[in-house]
Amino acid sequence: MAGEEKNYRASTGVDEFYYGEIGDTTAATYIERVKFLQNITVEMPQEVVRAFGDNTTAELAVSNGNISVNSTFHKIPIEDKQKLLGWETVEGLTATGSNDNPPYVAVVFAKTYEDGSRQYVGLPKGMFTRPNVTGQTKGESTEFSTEEISAQFMDREIDGFSEEKSVIFGEDKKGSTTNRDAIFQKVFGKPHPDAGTPSEPEGA
Repeated sequence: MAGEEKNYRASTGVDEFYYGEIGDTTAATYIERVKFLQNITVEMPQEVVRAFGDNTTAELAVSNGNISVNSTFHKIPIEDKQKLLGWETVEGLTATGSNDNPPYVAVVFAKTYEDGSRQYVGLPKGMFTRPNVTGQTKGESTEFSTEEISAQFMDREIDGFSEEKSVIFGEDKKGSTTNRDAIFQKVFGKPHPDAGTPSEPEGA
């Protein structure tokens, strides 16, 4: 019997970047959103390693590399940098130093599609590193700057899976939030802030 038709539509945007501090637990102490995500790349390197014998390949094995995330935002508010990077704030001034201690966080973001569907990507446990400070002079025309931030992620025990995982995927059709809500529960241990309200792209 033929199954449901596969989805071959390509993603056209990104949205809904959320993070939450998890420490050494599997439940976030809070969930925070950073708006105006522009680009995000999840690098999942994998290499096939060969063992040789008798002048031929005797065995193949897969070597998995580190999961890393590079993201670009219109702007990352200072409050989010304080939480993500463990920066200290005193009398309204925020500082970074060699003894910064970024917390373990979980992340969820969405890839959007023209038909209104979404793919949610969950990263259960990782740590962000401080971004560079850049600036440029104003020229003849106004140009908006962007801010980039990177993180490394690791495997974590996820309820329902037999082994620890480092990335989780789930897709929802337009108007549905079933997999969105499931990923939030598994990654953050908490419901989506808008749980019970269908998630649709702006202008849909």
